[in-house]
Amino acid sequence: MTQACIICVAITGSVPTKENNPALPVTVAEQIESTHEAFEAGASIAHCHVRDDAGKPTSDPERFARLKEGIEAHCPGMIIQLSTGGRSGAGKARGGMLPLRPDMASLSVGSNNFPTRVYENPPDLVDWLAAEMKTYGVKPEIEAFDLSHIFQAAKMQEDGRLEGTPYVQFVMGVKNAMPVDREVFDFYIHTVQRLFGADAPWCAAGIGPNQIVINEWAIAAGGHARTGLEDNVRLDRDRLAPSNAALVARAVELCGKYDRPVATPAEARAILGLRAA
Repeated sequence: MTQACIICVAITGSVPTKENNPALPVTVAEQIESTHEAFEAGASIAHCHVRDDAGKPTSDPERFARLKEGIEAHCPGMIIQLSTGGRSGAGKARGGMLPLRPDMASLSVGSNNFPTRVYENPPDLVDWLAAEMKTYGVKPEIEAFDLSHIFQAAKMQEDGRLEGTPYVQFVMGVKNAMPVDREVFDFYIHTVQRLFGADAPWCAAGIGPNQIVINEWAIAAGGHARTGLEDNVRLDRDRLAPSNAALVARAVELCGKYDRPVATPAEARAILGLRAA
């Protein structure tokens, strides 16, 4: 297997706090520094959330703009993926950063349960977010928390709401959503290849201790991998992760184990059909 593996680093998220791990980057300056370290370790995509002055999740476009500017300055060519997730805002506020024209943005195309609430993605909001991404030339990453989300992405591609081949990310291990199950994982791959073509790129993310499990499954199966402190704040039961870069380094080691070269930002852009930096 020779295709380069794209490593995405999810640097902050909306849930972890510095109480969970002091290394979590919360301010824009911390996020830029942490992303730069992860970039040097091998990450070619930065999945970004922002926090307000109190450390709470926000969809503030101004903060996203400062973060995007800093990553562009310190991580040449790195793919910037901004989150439109529901913990950071409500309704159309979730897409308020899309006019910044990032390379990519996350797009959840259906609802599902989260640990303590329903993650609501009503069809009209999904359609609006997808339309905004088309308007501003932003490639969606389809966050699939359930098998139905892959089929919904295929329907949206078929009727033109999504352009090109969707980039689907399987999210496994969220409490009350899809658990980490190898047969389901393999069926997700089969479904993506059946609906979008054998060469369609895909990614996978595991939550908490499942992060390293899903990293290995994805890399071994020819997919791409997401890691980072958003999804997991520990190296193992006894050790906190000292940085996002340390989690990226683990994924890089797995790439070596399975003879997968680590994708450069330019290679990642070519695999995903993104414009050159």
